[in-house]
Amino acid sequence: MPSTATQTPTEIPTGLAAVDALLQPFNRCDGPGLVVGIARDGKTLYRRGMGLASIEQGVANTAHTRMRIASTSKHFTALAVLLLAEEGKLAVDDLIHTHLPELPVLSSAGPTLRQLMQHTGGCRAAISDIAQGLAVEPVEDWSAPMQAVPSELNFEPGSRMIYSNGGYQWLARVIERVSGLGFAEFMKARIFEPLGMHDTESLTSDFDIRPGMAMQYQALPASAGGGFRRGMYPGELRGSGSLVSSIDDMLRWLAHMRSPEKKIGSAASWAQMLELPTLSTGTVVPYGLGLMRHPYRGVEVVHHSGAVLGTTSQMITVPGHALDIMIMVNGAAVSPVALGFQIIDALLGDAHLGPPVAHVPADGHSALFGKRYHATETGVVIGFEDVAGKLGLSWIGKKAAPLRESEGSGLLACEDTALNPISVALHALGGDAAPAAITLNEGGNLLRCERLPDEAPATAELAAALAGGYRVPDLEAHARVELKAGVLLLRLQGPHGRNEFRLQGLSADVLLGIAVDPLFAALVGNCIVNVDRVAGRVVGLRMDTPRVRHLRFLRESSE
Repeated sequence: MPSTATQTPTEIPTGLAAVDALLQPFNRCDGPGLVVGIARDGKTLYRRGMGLASIEQGVANTAHTRMRIASTSKHFTALAVLLLAEEGKLAVDDLIHTHLPELPVLSSAGPTLRQLMQHTGGCRAAISDIAQGLAVEPVEDWSAPMQAVPSELNFEPGSRMIYSNGGYQWLARVIERVSGLGFAEFMKARIFEPLGMHDTESLTSDFDIRPGMAMQYQALPASAGGGFRRGMYPGELRGSGSLVSSIDDMLRWLAHMRSPEKKIGSAASWAQMLELPTLSTGTVVPYGLGLMRHPYRGVEVVHHSGAVLGTTSQMITVPGHALDIMIMVNGAAVSPVALGFQIIDALLGDAHLGPPVAHVPADGHSALFGKRYHATETGVVIGFEDVAGKLGLSWIGKKAAPLRESEGSGLLACEDTALNPISVALHALGGDAAPAAITLNEGGNLLRCERLPDEAPATAELAAALAGGYRVPDLEAHARVELKAGVLLLRLQGPHGRNEFRLQGLSADVLLGIAVDPLFAALVGNCIVNVDRVAGRVVGLRMDTPRVRHLRFLRESSE
């Protein structure tokens, strides 16, 4: 098909023809694909599978293929909590340790069940993969008290928003203990069966086999030979991303979610699902109870995406136009989030939508490219890059994302990052030279970030100061920093596996940790390591990832 740049207006596909054009690149017989369903006013307009459900067997995806929906599962978990609240078995503002007494009381402000559903509770849980990578964990006995409990929170509850899978796994435990049913049993009896969602279930482990499911695939980087490998998540996903479904079931669910008459949940419960939290800083975050809600080109959208090894998804509705979209991907090279918004553009068009989102152009900011800035107060590191002609900001080692233009500031919106909204005044970024310091607004928290040196410290000097063993209590792990073949490595050994990061010095006390395993890097990302010193001597390290703050490494020995 010729590109739209060479087409006349009458030749440019619109409506469902435009959807077909968007999906055509994935209509292949030599790799994984996706399944897409679209409905309007509850009536199915489009349902199509593309690519292979099984590369090994040459089985194609169809409109009936089931796939894991990953974190799109979260609002179902939130609804289950609300159903128990309707019965008086719990309150959504209960402190989590009320129901999980093995958890320590780390703050009088929370986390509460509501804060866990909103990702504002500061939960530090389900982070064992930092230590053991993608090693397979043994099946856990959820009827017994948790053994690994955190000693710190990521932040004071209610002060920030950082996406937490672990918080939703805690919620699943609460559902089991309060209801007396297993999580999968509760979800089936209370939500799926009453709505006729017979293709939907909670599947705790990727090692379990179910009929009609597509295999999950990960694309291997060219450095690893290319091709695909099976995407098998090594731990349990209960509560945070365990649901398997079909597009028909999910379109049925979306129609119910928009309907004023509910078979499942009260009107008050559904109102709470969509209520947006206000942080203690006064910032409103567009994430309710397992659902994102915000404007897009002048219309309101409600959605949630999901991603786990080999599977991605996007569930999105435009309530004002009764437009529902479900996308499930089993390894095709496509972002279901971006695709969902492209489908909205194609079906509603400029007649019903406002102007597209505007981004800050990269032009005029070249002095910033390659520079990094460090917030001494929190340990955060940011950087700037040219992202396809747009000014991009990287946050704690993540790949740079383009900044939106927003009232004189560049904005990383919460809906783009699943973190606090992050903004910076554009007038502070221009000029022929990179500024010595930049002030960021992170969800209402002001961070002064000072420019790190242009020249990195010598690796040998860093190794002399940092080499040795460290204990990591919250990971039940030990770590070691060592120099090998001229590369400074941080090696971690957990209860069931190991992981390692290549350390790149940004200054004598700030390092970038680059995950050595490319598949782990794609799942979790890189990290920032800050050095703790007493009287000049290194006594520990603090690791920050996009979803973990100040994870302590306590020094045991030096060499």
